[in-house]
Amino acid sequence: MSVVLVTGAATGIGNLAAAALARAGHTVYATMRDVEGRNADHAATARDRARQERLDLHVIDLDVTSQESANAAVRTVVERHGGLDVVINNAGHLYVGYVEAFTDDDVMHLIDVNAIGAHRVNRAVLPHFRERRAGVLMYVGSTIPVTTPPFLGPYVVSKAAMDALAVVTAYEANAFGIETVIVMPGAITEGTEHFPNASRATDQHVAAAYSALDPLVERNEHATATLLKHPLMGAAGVTEEIVRVLGLPFGAKPFRTVIDDAHAGVERVNDIAFETRAEFVRRLGFAELLAPARF
Repeated sequence: MSVVLVTGAATGIGNLAAAALARAGHTVYATMRDVEGRNADHAATARDRARQERLDLHVIDLDVTSQESANAAVRTVVERHGGLDVVINNAGHLYVGYVEAFTDDDVMHLIDVNAIGAHRVNRAVLPHFRERRAGVLMYVGSTIPVTTPPFLGPYVVSKAAMDALAVVTAYEANAFGIETVIVMPGAITEGTEHFPNASRATDQHVAAAYSALDPLVERNEHATATLLKHPLMGAAGVTEEIVRVLGLPFGAKPFRTVIDDAHAGVERVNDIAFETRAEFVRRLGFAELLAPARF
């Protein structure tokens, strides 16, 4: 069994994954920011679950917008257990609205949380993984860089940035025997608080200029829900896939895995993109960076 750190574990996929992995026998650190403040109730619920179910599940503070916080969380886990095997970069936030109405600060903040946050966590854990010549970097990404729906512009950009960072980091991680998995959930309206907790654009003056489109934005969640087939996999289905993939042996984990109730055809795009990228990297003479090395 592995020692696993999950970011953004207060709610949604992160919360479900932390509990499911602990039930599967892993030692799990469910991390969230401000465990003594805004997330105190979520932290207490996770700790109660651990006691009641006798799970090896722990809650610690980790704010992905702070390198110091990421370093401290990873250091805590390594000191307690002598190692860390898996990091699940899951923390994220959703913006809904018109692209023009989001200020540069709005967009930069979302990229900071959704993409650079994962980079900070990687920077905290990669020295440990490199020394061990082992480890798993898992990212809870999205199908959205492929499907690119309207009214979610900054979110699409931030998830695309996270995905690109995962891919280019994987080349260097592969050289040290570190595996990468990008989990790509499709549209989800059940089991997360993404839509209810979504932020809106700061520039209300510009947003007002798009008021004719407001009815479309207001039915965005409903429109998403109409795409989904029953029974829904939702956040629970993503969690099941995370547990399954982490149970696979070295070399058998997929680089990407899609869990998409909307059946948007993202796998076809992934297959073409992977082969195109791999062929280009081979032509560059870097074929050995396409898969994790064995030590």
